[in-house]
Amino acid sequence: MKNWLLILVCFWVFMLSAQSENPPNFVVVFCDDLGYGDIGSFGHPLIQTPNIDRMAVEGQKWTQFYVADPVCTPSRAGLLTGRYPIRNGMTSSKRHVFFPDSPNGLPLEELTIAEILKPQGYTSAVIGKWHLGHLPKFLPGQQGFDYYYGIPYSNDMDSDKWEEYLKQSEDPDYFSKTEFFNVPLIENADIIERPADQTTITKRYTEKAVQFIEKNKSQPFFLYLAHSMPHIPLFVSEEFRGRSKSSLYVDVIEEIDWSVGEVLNALEKNNLDQNTIVVFTSDNGPWLLFKTHGGSAGPLRAGKGTTFEGGQRVPTVIWGPGIVTSGVIDQMGATLDLLPTFANLAGAEVPSDRKMDGYDLSLVLTKKTASPRKDFYYWAFAELHAYRNQKYKIHIKQREAINYGGPTIVLERPELYDLNADISEKYNIAETFPDVVSDLMGNLELHLKDVQDRIPDQLAGRMSKE
Repeated sequence: MKNWLLILVCFWVFMLSAQSENPPNFVVVFCDDLGYGDIGSFGHPLIQTPNIDRMAVEGQKWTQFYVADPVCTPSRAGLLTGRYPIRNGMTSSKRHVFFPDSPNGLPLEELTIAEILKPQGYTSAVIGKWHLGHLPKFLPGQQGFDYYYGIPYSNDMDSDKWEEYLKQSEDPDYFSKTEFFNVPLIENADIIERPADQTTITKRYTEKAVQFIEKNKSQPFFLYLAHSMPHIPLFVSEEFRGRSKSSLYVDVIEEIDWSVGEVLNALEKNNLDQNTIVVFTSDNGPWLLFKTHGGSAGPLRAGKGTTFEGGQRVPTVIWGPGIVTSGVIDQMGATLDLLPTFANLAGAEVPSDRKMDGYDLSLVLTKKTASPRKDFYYWAFAELHAYRNQKYKIHIKQREAINYGGPTIVLERPELYDLNADISEKYNIAETFPDVVSDLMGNLELHLKDVQDRIPDQLAGRMSKE
């Protein structure tokens, strides 16, 4: 008996040692405004996404995965810090995201995934859209990343020709007017192109991602590949223009799928696929205001900028042949959970000096155990709009479903939905289940007290013109 115990102890010591000596690599592919229904494995009948679909078959397809906020800047802050953006001032009722005249960025005292992994010997890169502060002191190099190649904010910013673009944007021969948008392309801290040629930007992001993988194949790495697309304005390379024979939006998504394929091929070519986890997801739901140039939330209600499911439930697949047990995960997860999950798998420490909002999903990935996430708070524009606990979701505030720039509506009475029976949030059952409403309202009140000690709004200011 003692011999068996000794063998068991030695085995676990060996396993822990092996994990520390050969920790997994992490790749997060983060799309911009991709809807829940915009890829084949999540039900789109026309868009061809064979590489993402392959990930869903070989890995895990998460059907109830959430982002921390329904717009760009706070959503990205939530992913990288594992904290609701309200805690670190990265959400605002005055300005929804950072703009080219914003003086601030992600507070430097915040800890990102890159900073958490660095003590374990990881090299990290941001390739793509940053949108957490464009001034030098807020660029990725100040937040633990070793390399940056991409645009500092949304691809529609720095433009005085929006109206002209919108008038012509449905013309397939007109979409290549990249000069309408003056967004810079940055490498590390230097502007290398302005305006960025957005017709080739997905292709160039992909090339840089592959180069990063090949350069760092002998050491653990974290690659955050944050695509600019399919955020408006839409651009696609010549190779994919018209390839789908459907629409410009479909061309754009199919080029992103090609990009995913190139990343997977690079991992396999360099014998890294058995020790790498790849997460594919989106920063929020589709921008419905732009009609055929926006995506689809599938069966979900509304889209970007709203706290309905279409705004914050996003298509998510997690792939890792040597680590991830394949299957469909129909339980809750969130981008907030990536930091503690990666930390656990890498043997890194999760910060204990601040309130964290993520859960460790490592056992769900490796053994398909039940997800530890049982609830989720829907924040938008520095306001708590809704809350989900298990199957029930309660709304206390809402934004207009299409043009989310409108005022917040404070509901006279809370609305309650059973998301297991009513994924589209059509049927308010608050009057039928008053006890459920009471319980959820109690949790809302406790959460609001929990976030009172927070960093002030970082998005509201503007730089002086002097």
